[in-house]
Amino acid sequence: MFTRRDLGKIALAALPLRSAFAKINSKINGVQLGVQTYSFRDFPPEGIVDAVIKAMTDIGLGECEVFASQFEPAQPRIGRGPGGPGGGKGRGTQPPDPAVVAAREKARADLRDWRLTVSMDHFKALKKKFDDAGINIYAYNYSFNNGFTDDEIERGFEMAKALGVRAITASTTVSVAKRVAPFAEKHKMIVAMHGHDNIKDPEQFAKPESFQAAMDMSKYFWVNLDIGHFTSAGYDPVAYIAEHHARISNLHLKDKKKDQGENMPWGQGDTPIKPVLTLLKEKKYPIPAYIEYEYRGTESSPAEVKKCFEYAKAALA
Repeated sequence: MFTRRDLGKIALAALPLRSAFAKINSKINGVQLGVQTYSFRDFPPEGIVDAVIKAMTDIGLGECEVFASQFEPAQPRIGRGPGGPGGGKGRGTQPPDPAVVAAREKARADLRDWRLTVSMDHFKALKKKFDDAGINIYAYNYSFNNGFTDDEIERGFEMAKALGVRAITASTTVSVAKRVAPFAEKHKMIVAMHGHDNIKDPEQFAKPESFQAAMDMSKYFWVNLDIGHFTSAGYDPVAYIAEHHARISNLHLKDKKKDQGENMPWGQGDTPIKPVLTLLKEKKYPIPAYIEYEYRGTESSPAEVKKCFEYAKAALA
């Protein structure tokens, strides 16, 4: 039963009333479509959760992978200073500005302190907001890197459990993944490696071999396959999904050119979006496919995400 206060909160968030009572269904012909909330990175940090929920509700998307920074305190914008890229004439030839370095270190320390001390009630409340809007949070995108302490890694799993997600997704490296493996085993939670297209760096998850190296580390290490990056790296996502579907947590949908090419409006790149979605439909693979809007659009992120959603629905018709 909703109280008057609950209904007032829903109204203030500008969400349609029906979303508080029923799940938004964005499963099309058996394929669960959703969005990586990074797609809405142009939203201001103030009120970003409510803005993301409203955008998803308006578009009709009922599932998502949430981008961790949108659930964390907004990070300050710190200038590069005269010694770094963008620092003016002769940039990159001078040592970095000590004040800028100190500001970045402080911001990083503050974020770490927040992660280690925040109550899990914060994440439970965020989950409730999405639940009340009829939206399922499937995965938490918490990208471990070399700057993470073991305690920060541990807290990521606690946050994910508070959100009730199926998996953590991570843009990380092979060496950091080795540090994460014992935590995945301890918490018995899937960690899915997000791929990119830098095939020259052996630390990056770009080649099928690097994904396999991760899966060999732990039975809880899976793949978050970005079909745009995978295509850009020179591989066939259709064949890879057919072979490895049992260890793929979810897909990121985007259209890119081959050979480390640009992100393109859907249908203008080389990524086989329609064949991938057709494979999921025909084989009934239970792999969610999430829009990740990254190309240079001409409208707002919700408008561009909606275009992508319409493209996907047409591909599945």
